[in-house]
Amino acid sequence: MKTIRIDRRSFLRVSALGGGGALLALYVKPQALAQGRGGPPPPPPDANNYIKIAADGTVTIMAKNPEVGQGIKTMLPMLIAEELDVDWKSVKIEQADFDDSKYAGQIAGGSTATPTNWTPMRQVGAAGRAMLITAAAQTWSVPEAECSTASGRVYHKASNRSLGYGELASKLAGITPPALTTLKLKDPKDYKIIGVTQPQRELHNIVTGKPIFGIDVAVPGMLYAAFEKCGVFGGKVASANLDEIKKLPGIRDAFVVERPDITDAVLPGDPGLENGIAIVADTWWHAQSARKKLQVTWNEGPRANQNSAAFAQHAQELSQQAPQRTIRTDGDPEGTLKGAAKVVEGAYSYPFIAHAPLEPQNCTASFKDGKCEIWTNSQIPGNGRRMAADVLGIQQKDVTVHMVRGGGGFGRRLTNDYVVEAAYISKTVGAPVKLLWSREDDMAHDYYRPGGFQFLKGGVDANGKLVAWRNHFVSYGDGDRTVSSGAMGPTEFPQRFVPNYLLHMSVQPLGIRTGALRAPSSNAFAFVIQSFIDELAHAAGKDPVEFRLDILSTPPPPPTAAAPAPGGRGGFAPPGMNAERMKGVVKLVAEKSGWGKNKAEKGRAMGVAFHYSHLGYFAEVADVSVDSANKVKVHKVWVAADVGSQIINPSAAENMAQGAVIDGMSELMGQEITLDKGRVQQTNFHQHTMVRMAQAPPEIEIHWLKSENPPTGLGEPSLPPVLPAIANAIFSASGKRVRALPFAKSGFSWA
Repeated sequence: MKTIRIDRRSFLRVSALGGGGALLALYVKPQALAQGRGGPPPPPPDANNYIKIAADGTVTIMAKNPEVGQGIKTMLPMLIAEELDVDWKSVKIEQADFDDSKYAGQIAGGSTATPTNWTPMRQVGAAGRAMLITAAAQTWSVPEAECSTASGRVYHKASNRSLGYGELASKLAGITPPALTTLKLKDPKDYKIIGVTQPQRELHNIVTGKPIFGIDVAVPGMLYAAFEKCGVFGGKVASANLDEIKKLPGIRDAFVVERPDITDAVLPGDPGLENGIAIVADTWWHAQSARKKLQVTWNEGPRANQNSAAFAQHAQELSQQAPQRTIRTDGDPEGTLKGAAKVVEGAYSYPFIAHAPLEPQNCTASFKDGKCEIWTNSQIPGNGRRMAADVLGIQQKDVTVHMVRGGGGFGRRLTNDYVVEAAYISKTVGAPVKLLWSREDDMAHDYYRPGGFQFLKGGVDANGKLVAWRNHFVSYGDGDRTVSSGAMGPTEFPQRFVPNYLLHMSVQPLGIRTGALRAPSSNAFAFVIQSFIDELAHAAGKDPVEFRLDILSTPPPPPTAAAPAPGGRGGFAPPGMNAERMKGVVKLVAEKSGWGKNKAEKGRAMGVAFHYSHLGYFAEVADVSVDSANKVKVHKVWVAADVGSQIINPSAAENMAQGAVIDGMSELMGQEITLDKGRVQQTNFHQHTMVRMAQAPPEIEIHWLKSENPPTGLGEPSLPPVLPAIANAIFSASGKRVRALPFAKSGFSWA
């Protein structure tokens, strides 16, 4: 960690709060890198983190990252509070605004918050504690080495004296902060907050319906807006009955928004403000009621011919042609396949799916006197500020972004189209505006998880060992470019663990928006790769767990044969997947689930899978039964994970892993976005279904395998293995191998 040297005035920013308090502005140089979005991330900004100590001893810690249900508003302050040495029950938490002059890494994405903040936030707390010790030692005229802290007090045991942090707060203005790298952090055995379950601070407000989400924001003089867009991306308004709409009750304005055409063969990752019609009213009900009476003729443009059936047909045609690109070749895959004892082929596919957070997209904006104030639940609020400033024609410094809790995100709020819409509408009507999308808007105008097709061929030798792997991956894009989250890199497993490996790629054009969905790419790749590994295991007559362990035991070549490429989530970052760590979780989940020890029961079986993504190692086993009508019941899921040396907040970690299992089950069985004439066909949850409570496993058992590695995130890597684990169990229970998501298309359903 590099220390940024600043003067005392800059460090303190304010000398003291009213009543003798102090504000500690502790600067750290973060190592956070934004989730990869098709190019190098911007340089991280300078950052600070705040500790406020009131005269009564109350400690307020600023939570710098967006909170979208992942628990970060509680977790990051826990790290600071631990090293500050205060009682957690006495800590207050405040959500920081977006401010890149103070904070770095103010994002929610890529499961980056834990690995990038683990050390800096603890250093921040330790620096605050060190300054308090200095203040107390100066007060008593004793050596700092003789002072200690506990529960918000500094002690000098030799003289039996102590001072509360509140009593020392006003003395901090004269204290020079220590260099963060010189601080000694706590031994984990001394933790009192980290590693102890801490309920989410806003939990009571959530379950009692308090107005804490973006959808709840209200400001004086606020109007409400709805925004109608063409179902075909880029479509423009040719005509509309706006004069009639403006006469309807409660309507303040209705106007056309026209934007320049986007002609790129591959759409930008966040197109921002699009063509459409804005309706502004006294209430959202008035706006939506008027919207239903809109009569619009659209110029749909060239993207109106897109069709999901045509995509599938074209992918099949591409698979039979020479590939457009070769991503990686190791050994002699074609020759080895010809001489393999057994060869398995499988054509896998997965559809576009929507993020579908329970809280639809929304944003409140107020433009006045050349400045704009925004209330948003964006996962990357900095991009929202930049895009809003661009469309408003003002400087970024004139845009203030307040971060508000989001009701789910899963990657959808990594984009900021709704932020830009609200800002633009507010400027146009000259009043504060809350923009709220309908559920149908959210389903029809998402940044979808891109679909894809993988045409696989694998071979095992006479000993049942995997010796060759070939994949012709068909995605969406143009030439060497793929759509957002639509690439597969050369480090994707099982590369490095199969001596003869070949990865081809071909792409076809696409004219809808795509983006990162929880565990981007991995959420689909794991299903394909781990299902096909299961096919190979059965063909080889090998136990699926032992077959996987054998693959992981293959001595890999040095990881220099090919450079990483964007999109390959299996090799998320150097040094790539560690086989020993993955073997550890595979063995642990097999042990905890009693793999191979239970007598086979007709129509009921276990399936196993593992996947590495976002620095997390996860293996999962599903106990599943399938009846004669293809009704599927998941009786139990075991999850084993290695996410480093420390689980910071155990209950939150379990919650995320359990939620990932449920989320993955929804993707497996019922979620699909299809296109016809360029338009999304699904409109709501009845067509893009989520698992119901009665369909969820009665038990999801989580086991952590602690390792001597820095803690990493787990919200994303916990999801991918559950899809193939259940799919493999379905095969073992029914004899039916399903290679296309969602399984409902193949006649399966939850019991």
